[in-house]
Amino acid sequence: MTNSRLHSLDIRLLRYFAVVAEENNISRAAQRLFISQPPLSRHIRHLETQLGVTLFLRHTKGLILTDEGRRVLDIIQPLLEFQDRTLATLSQLSENAQQPLRLGLTTAFEQGVFAAVESALDEYSRALSITRHSSPALAQLVRKGKLDAALVALPLNTEGLHLYPLSYQEPLIAALPASWPETGMAELTLSALNHRPLFWFKRERNPDFFDYTRRIFDRAGYMPAYVEEPAEHDVLLARIARGEGMILLPASFSAIQRQGVVFCPLREGARMPLSIGVIYASHYAESVQKWLPLLDSLASGGLSGD
Repeated sequence: MTNSRLHSLDIRLLRYFAVVAEENNISRAAQRLFISQPPLSRHIRHLETQLGVTLFLRHTKGLILTDEGRRVLDIIQPLLEFQDRTLATLSQLSENAQQPLRLGLTTAFEQGVFAAVESALDEYSRALSITRHSSPALAQLVRKGKLDAALVALPLNTEGLHLYPLSYQEPLIAALPASWPETGMAELTLSALNHRPLFWFKRERNPDFFDYTRRIFDRAGYMPAYVEEPAEHDVLLARIARGEGMILLPASFSAIQRQGVVFCPLREGARMPLSIGVIYASHYAESVQKWLPLLDSLASGGLSGD
């Protein structure tokens, strides 16, 4: 059975003893332990009383470790090393818990889509920092180490990054001026909008997605009159409401109510879906991969949780 005198043994006393044994000098040991010399001496005497052994022989030039002291030191060394490892692991866990998860969310989708993602990851990481930007811009931020990961619209150039596609996708729909007669068509096709002004981005902004949609346009016989897309979403919708042009957007944007703008499904919409993927750099792989199953689960339910 365990000696009842040791039930209340403070492990700090063992740490104090080990440092004193290394230094063979109370004064130097006290400096290492950031305590004064008299309390340290009392702690060592108290430990000797609890163990029932003499740990040191005192003399004018310092201390000499006794045979019993050497045995005690050998016995406690694994315990102190284990304590060091445990505290280091707990410290790392604490640092990870406090370090914010820096996540990018693409503005290619209506932001309500990510409500459940933000809520779940905020609880998961205890600190969530969100950056909203275009998918190409988010990819650059991940490459530069300014974001841990990003949810981006696909297709996208992800060279140099890990890509984890999610099952979530949305068909593209048309946002038209309410004044256009095409809003009344029972089944709207891309070709019915030929030569109508289309607000669109320049190819250099996102070549992969531009080429992807261009191939679909060609197959559908769609020939829009390209107009440069405004950077601000509110400006874009205002210009559409004024009849200056239209745009193709993921279906989630139909949740927006804007006077003068009508969101219309397209026959070809399902053939040109916009999907979502997670991108991250190699040096963040271990931390990011821990919450990929969570995103998978949310994606299968529609991301927003609605």
